[in-house]
Amino acid sequence: MTEAFTRQYDIRWSELDPNGHMRHSAYLDYGAQVRLAFFAEHGLSMTRMRELAIGPVLFHEEIHYRAEILGGETIRVDVALSGLSHNRKHWLMRHRLTKSDDTLAAVINVHGAWMDLKQRRVIPAPAEILSLMEPMPRTEDFAEFESRKR
Repeated sequence: MTEAFTRQYDIRWSELDPNGHMRHSAYLDYGAQVRLAFFAEHGLSMTRMRELAIGPVLFHEEIHYRAEILGGETIRVDVALSGLSHNRKHWLMRHRLTKSDDTLAAVINVHGAWMDLKQRRVIPAPAEILSLMEPMPRTEDFAEFESRKR
């Protein structure tokens, strides 16, 4: 894998479940946060997405839990591209959540696409977005794929 885009976060009390470990939905929130941070840092902020009237839409998220994350711990969350459709409408991204001792705590796989917010339909990524996705860090198993008919 090429070096993934990574951010570090401290786990807050509000992200815990009654068992004292990070609640399931917080994992997905961190995945979304690091995805948007990658795009913002590379020139595609939420403001720019609104100007382009385009946004990411998710079809599927899958989490594999490996180790519990407790309140007060620090985690690293990364994002890398694991697939891109031939027509550049759909993408697959993978997040790894790693504890400060390098224990892999979870892996999240996401299937998404780019949506035209005016026409409310999935479209190929415009050139401005493609220019960010083509050189995006990739997983070792990155592959191009055919988009599913919707």
